[in-house]
Amino acid sequence: MAEAKIRPPPPPQSDWAYFLDMDGTLIEIAETPDSIHVDDALLDLVWRLHGACDGAVALVSGRTLADLDRRVGGTFLAIAGQHGLERRSASGRVQTQAAPAAAKEEIARHLASIVARHPGLRLEDKGLTLAIHYRQAPRLASYVHRTLRGLVERCQEGLRLQKGKRVVEVQPAGFDKGSAIEEYLREPPFLGRRPVFIGDDVTDEHGFVVVNRLHGLSVKVGTGTTVARYRLPDVVAVRQWLATAPGGKNAERSYP
Repeated sequence: MAEAKIRPPPPPQSDWAYFLDMDGTLIEIAETPDSIHVDDALLDLVWRLHGACDGAVALVSGRTLADLDRRVGGTFLAIAGQHGLERRSASGRVQTQAAPAAAKEEIARHLASIVARHPGLRLEDKGLTLAIHYRQAPRLASYVHRTLRGLVERCQEGLRLQKGKRVVEVQPAGFDKGSAIEEYLREPPFLGRRPVFIGDDVTDEHGFVVVNRLHGLSVKVGTGTTVARYRLPDVVAVRQWLATAPGGKNAERSYP
C-alpha cells in the first residue's frame, strides 16, 4: 500500500452507489464501541442521501447489523455488518456466515481468561465473530495479536484474523468488506452503478481493492498508507462531501 494522493474525490452524483463505513468515517471513534454518538444530523444526511440515490446506499461496518439498526433507527437500510459476515440487502433479505461453534467457543474461553488477567483489554462477542479491543491498553498490542494468531492457527477451522484500529477479530475466512460490496453490486438498486466506498481503517482496504478494480471511487479518511485513490481528512469532511450530492440537501426525509 502507498500514501493516497492528497486530493478529495470529485463531486458526488445521484447515479452512484454509496458504501459507507461507520466508526471513523461517519462518526468519530470513541473510547469503547458502546460510547459512540450517532447524532440527528448524521441520520438526516443518510436518509436524504438514500432518497437522492434511489436507495443505493449501504453501511459496511465491523459492527453488528443489530447494533447498527438500533443506532440508525430503521431496518429499510442495506447494511453489511461484522465485515461482511452478515448482510441485509436493500430488499430486506439477510444472509449470515458464522464461525464453527466449537472453535469459537474454545477461542472465547482462552480470550476470557486473558481479559481477566489484563483489565485494559475488552472482549466483544459479536455472535459471528470475537473481538479483542486494546484501545485502553495499547502496550499489549503485540501480545494480543500474537496470542490470537496462535489460537487461530491451532484451531485450523477456516478462521482468520481481521486487524483494525486497536482491535483484532477472529472471523471466518473468505468474507470481508470487499466481498460484501461485490454482492451488493449484483443486486438492485446498486446494480449498474459506479461504486463509491469511504472508510478509514485497515479493514476497509479490502473494499478499496474491489472498488478500484471496478473503476469506482475509493476514499480514505484520515492519514496512513492505503490503496485508496482519494482522501478526505476527517469525519466532518466526509459529511460535508456527502451533503453535496444532488438532492442531498433538499430531498425530503421520507423514512423514520
